[in-house]
Amino acid sequence: MRPSKHPARGARALLGAALTALSVAAALLTGASSAQADTTICEQYGSTTIQGRYVVQNNRWGTSDTQCISVTDSGFRVTQADGSVPTNGAPKSYPSVFNGCHYTNCSPGTNLPMQLSSISSAPTSISYSYVGNAVYDAAYDIWLDPTPRKDGVNRTEIMVWFNRVGPIQPVGSRVDTATVAGRQWEVWSGNNGGNDVLSFVATSTLSSWSFDVMDFVRQTIARGLAQNNWYLTSVQAGFEPWQNGAGLAVNSFSSTVNTGGSTDPGNPGNPGSSCKVVYGTNVWQGGFTADVTVTNTGSSAVNGWRLGFTLPSGQQITGSWDATVSPSSGAVTATSLDYNGQIAPGGQATFGFQGTYSGTFARPASFTLNGTTCTTA
Repeated sequence: MRPSKHPARGARALLGAALTALSVAAALLTGASSAQADTTICEQYGSTTIQGRYVVQNNRWGTSDTQCISVTDSGFRVTQADGSVPTNGAPKSYPSVFNGCHYTNCSPGTNLPMQLSSISSAPTSISYSYVGNAVYDAAYDIWLDPTPRKDGVNRTEIMVWFNRVGPIQPVGSRVDTATVAGRQWEVWSGNNGGNDVLSFVATSTLSSWSFDVMDFVRQTIARGLAQNNWYLTSVQAGFEPWQNGAGLAVNSFSSTVNTGGSTDPGNPGNPGSSCKVVYGTNVWQGGFTADVTVTNTGSSAVNGWRLGFTLPSGQQITGSWDATVSPSSGAVTATSLDYNGQIAPGGQATFGFQGTYSGTFARPASFTLNGTTCTTA
């Protein structure tokens, strides 16, 4: 359990407002120069740009020991990582590359912050190189906030752990397992004293992967830690070392945020609504079935759907048809299959599941289709 996480890029609950001001000032003084081949950065908050569109940052916030990174046009490598910190606390740093805005430092030409409801997809890819003589995680950091903020701490942090070495764990506690973007993940949830943290930990090491950031954002919305009218402020990827770390590298990184999220012009009071859900049930003592119909009320086709909803307390799914539904309780996501993933404008998709319940039976309070809140009937 960590008492606090990312004090220099989070709320700085442990270090106080003075350190917040100091870190921002340091970032402004250091600036974001344009990277040349093998540019070396040892400044605590030093940064530079690569490919004319991403920022690489040293971001040594948790220790006074020296950390240096060597930056090329495609990524960076940690060349010096002195010292260590206890593995039951926060890491030393987060050397990373990002698209978006981090403490007023915005990557060139970024379209972030952007409201989640206006994002159709956010494809990203990365290639990592790992070492064995260190304690660290390799992780994406995806930041969400109710406002389009470019400075300070965001409300919710999504972490996607590709690898972890040593006796470390994410913020909070393990609460679930989930299939996201076609892979299995441990799900951890907690708060570091300044922001909520939802972490997805790979069940086996990933060294490279391409995925859609919005798959994890939709999971976060379904679990109640964000809303569709919030903003994506940055997509970051790098390492959190506790001990050593020299040799860790991001070989390549890409991040794009595409617009085209759905809207409902006929209902300006609910700009994200372009779907309707009919939830029919057959209930008997201790058990039930649910037949769900999803209607696309928007003007463009849905290609691959994910319906998020939260089962009331005491309900447990025991089987499903025409969709993959996971996990079996709490905040769940029903994902389309190969043969029913497209819903034309005005069209419908149906699926169902069987479950058990205790106490008084109730229906889910709300539904989201690919992150968009639906009307119910």
